[in-house]
Amino acid sequence: MRTVISEIGGLDASASEAAQQRQQNLTKPLGALGRLEELSIQLAGITGVLRPPLRPCRVIVCAGDHGVTEEGVSAYPADVTAQMVLNFLAGGAAINVLARTFGAEVTVVDVGVKGELPDHPRLVKAKIRPGTANFLHEPAMTRAEAVAAIEVGVRVAQAAIADGVRVLVTGDMGIGNTTASAAIAAALTGQPAVEVTGLGTGIGRAGWRHKVEVVARAIETHLPDEQDPLDVLSKVGGLEIGAIAGVVLAAAAAHIPVIIDGVIATAGAAIATRLAPAVRAFMIAGHQSLEPGHRVLLDYLDLRPLMSLDLRLGEGTGAMLALPLLDAAVALLNEMATFSDAGVSGPVE
Repeated sequence: MRTVISEIGGLDASASEAAQQRQQNLTKPLGALGRLEELSIQLAGITGVLRPPLRPCRVIVCAGDHGVTEEGVSAYPADVTAQMVLNFLAGGAAINVLARTFGAEVTVVDVGVKGELPDHPRLVKAKIRPGTANFLHEPAMTRAEAVAAIEVGVRVAQAAIADGVRVLVTGDMGIGNTTASAAIAAALTGQPAVEVTGLGTGIGRAGWRHKVEVVARAIETHLPDEQDPLDVLSKVGGLEIGAIAGVVLAAAAAHIPVIIDGVIATAGAAIATRLAPAVRAFMIAGHQSLEPGHRVLLDYLDLRPLMSLDLRLGEGTGAMLALPLLDAAVALLNEMATFSDAGVSGPVE
């Protein structure tokens, strides 16, 4: 982990400047394409070229179980995590449909699923432990396990990049992980549990109040140190959240754009950013979900989501939907005519 962090630098200033200069000379009023202009400049800075390749694109779905589900914080049983992993591998989940639609690949990483999963070419078996402990009563994992989870994400992302992947999408699967994400959001931002805890899988108002209490009590019990992201992750986090942090770190070190999904993925991105603040420039927030903790974490990271579609599924779905916006931003930057090319008068000085 320390090695990949040491390799993270800044954006390519010359490429960003070249993209910005070209935007100023395209046949449109300056700023008329809004966020797409900003996105094209960011992508140029990340990759060092004005027309970065955006395929192959790979969704890395990190999966793990959570002991806190023993407290009744989810509308679904913990068995659903492993069942959904099988659904991903069979190609039947929402993320599979979107990935096929937009020409992306899906890899699933078992970093902490209870039970054994069958061998599959799209499954990486890297289990640290079969689910976290119930963090209402004890730390979710040891500090060493938190580091190991991050290192799993780093290795899987590096392998994808070595395969030629040029855009990474963060995905997740883990019953109970919105509770862990809320706890991470509360620990890092200092916001009270009631402000960062959402309905998750749809637990209803009474269930939500109980979930808020669980998050608040966990923070009060463990007192995670907001200045120490490994302390936060180990005490109230999730194995898949740690792996997502590793994916973000590896993408930034390789100057590969990484599209961040919902609250779980953004919790992982927040851990990565506390470990290496420079990673923020390499992240693209695909969307803002309905989870209140997601908005709080996006604000904390100063990330502006590209979309808001009232999603709350996870898996990488919101991030995957943003991929065509990256395609559009790059195409517009490179394929629009300049004022001089088209013989069109520019703005009056």
